Amino acid sequence: MILRAAVAAVLLSAAAWQPRLAIARLQYDGGGDWYANPSSLPNLIAAIAKRTSLDIEGAEGRVTLMDDRLWSYPFLYVTGHGNIRFSDDEIVRLREFLARGGFLHVDDNYGLDSSFRREIKRILPDRPLVDVPLSHPVYHIVYDFPKGLPKIHEHDGKPAQGLGIFMGERLAVYYSYQADLGDGWEDPDVHKDPPELHEAALRMGVNLFMYAVTSRPST
Repeated sequence: MILRAAVAAVLLSAAAWQPRLAIARLQYDGGGDWYANPSSLPNLIAAIAKRTSLDIEGAEGRVTLMDDRLWSYPFLYVTGHGNIRFSDDEIVRLREFLARGGFLHVDDNYGLDSSFRREIKRILPDRPLVDVPLSHPVYHIVYDFPKGLPKIHEHDGKPAQGLGIFMGERLAVYYSYQADLGDGWEDPDVHKDPPELHEAALRMGVNLFMYAVTSRPST
């Protein structure tokens, strides 16, 4: 009886992972403004729909890690300026999300760096953040970025860094640091970015989503 119940629980868990072509913004605790850049994801989603053959859902999702709708989203987006903090249960949940083939894009909107690095060590303590090689498909899958992650805003004047965590050969976590893609995705009149920077940010976002949904392990 116990064995039968355990098997049923495994099958139910597997069935719950039914991702669709959609992007979810992660709502987290800790004080950071997870809701920053409200026009960013709508503009990115519109670009993906227009520029690729993917049948992506037209509205962003908004989920917490404990929300059962988490399993509907292959692409989880995190941004903000302040602190981010996960509970122990959320740590387990996000680790499972990644292990099942989910993709996490964390976009430092200036001020998120130290808390993200702390939390990602709790989530995947044995997997370090590393530079994503310039030859990686994430820089070439739709648009070509031979120099890697484009720099949209200055921040501290440091070069943009595309950092990642690999699970096997799959890039499961992508961290855009000192770049601010989300600002670049926003309506052009928000930050008054030059058209070429807005375009570069959108192109990189298209690449990230395309890689995320085409690199998922088959279930």
